[in-house]
Amino acid sequence: MAEKKNILTYAGLKQYEDELHDLKVNKRREIAAKIKEAREQGDLSENAEYDAAKDEQRDIEARIETLEKLLKNAEVVVEDEIDLDKISIGCKVKLLDVEEDEEMEFRIVGSTEANSLQNKISNESPVGHALLGRKAGETVEVETQAGTIQYKILEIQRVS
Repeated sequence: MAEKKNILTYAGLKQYEDELHDLKVNKRREIAAKIKEAREQGDLSENAEYDAAKDEQRDIEARIETLEKLLKNAEVVVEDEIDLDKISIGCKVKLLDVEEDEEMEFRIVGSTEANSLQNKISNESPVGHALLGRKAGETVEVETQAGTIQYKILEIQRVS
């Protein structure tokens, strides 16, 4: 079975590559030093530092494996080539919540980059999915857990 493609922006790709490099180069070296230091303390059967260091090593190796898989199946969106006539992954969208009369901005990204605190919504989320392919000036109804919400698309921008 083919693995799911991970859609990433260039910034997201760079972030994950940097994290992977840091884990492989710096964190592995740090944890090896911690394990060596804990071993030098003698009996490993009751050595809490050794157990903690081994747990941390397992966590780091698991994260490295996850990142390698993610990057292996990455498909990068070239932001410069985005068609600004309609909403697609990698663009920034200014919306008006019709009921609340409130403007908001979102960046549409792949699911691995989604972060609501940074206003990055996934193309697979209800709002992101409903917006894909739509044009400025259109009103979109989105079914959410809170009910149906209407958004008017005010502007589609390239992320700078």
